[in-house]
Amino acid sequence: MSLPSHVRLVEVGPRDGLQNEAQPISVADKVQLVDALSAAGLGYIEVGSFVSPKWVPQMAGSAEVFAQIQRKPGVIYGALAPNLRGFEDALAAGVKEVAVFAAASEAFSQRNINCSISESLERFAPIMAAAQQQGVSVRGYVSCVLGCPYEGQVAPEQVAAVARELYAMGCYEVSLGDTIGTGTAGATRRMFEVVGKDVPRAKLAGHFHDTYGQAIANLYASLLEGINVFDSSIAGLGGCPYAKGASGNVATEDVLYLLNGLGIETGIDMDKLLVAGQQICSVLGRPTGSRVARARSAS
Repeated sequence: MSLPSHVRLVEVGPRDGLQNEAQPISVADKVQLVDALSAAGLGYIEVGSFVSPKWVPQMAGSAEVFAQIQRKPGVIYGALAPNLRGFEDALAAGVKEVAVFAAASEAFSQRNINCSISESLERFAPIMAAAQQQGVSVRGYVSCVLGCPYEGQVAPEQVAAVARELYAMGCYEVSLGDTIGTGTAGATRRMFEVVGKDVPRAKLAGHFHDTYGQAIANLYASLLEGINVFDSSIAGLGGCPYAKGASGNVATEDVLYLLNGLGIETGIDMDKLLVAGQQICSVLGRPTGSRVARARSAS
């Protein structure tokens, strides 16, 4: 299969990237990050999450962030809304697109959100109904598609079953996430082959963590399967509190370097992206997780 000519990146750094940070991050710093990502040309930025601050302290203040960011025309500013209350709060904050998430692993679903996969999907029904009524788009996430910290390997057929349900419920796109970063290129291609029989590949996205250093290889394998939407996180921020040893998402800078080298259009400015990464890493007081950013800063 030939490579796609254009790829859309979904920047998850402000949400998935920051939610596991130990130190508090101010609303002003979050706003600066989102605005810097907008300036770099990202067309989709997941700004925050409307969940209880008791469970995810770093996502407190998401409504204030949405109120203060400089929204650029044509850019989607999304948010995670795992329940109806979260959806209503997101709607009040002016969010036009939300995301819901389910797991491909029963054990992970129980440990993460204290319910079975089928129960988690049932919880989304009122969100989907309200979103349709309000004209809000819904994106779906499936976690642990290439491995689970509790169950080990996850069958591609199980991933397909969950993705199929989310798509049938009304998710316009389903992002398949290697939450613990154990996937390999061969397993990635097999997974998309199986899931692609139930959900059109044009409606699928890839979400890779770099725990074993395989994220870029898995992303390239996905390109070969016709996937042209990928989640990534500025400076490789992120992790998973329920997956021991899981490192951050694949760095947006590194993905852009790959795509630029393949001649694939993204509309993203590398220099501005590097600045955004430097700024947030300075705020966090930590080194970047992007290999490209480290190489550029050393040259």
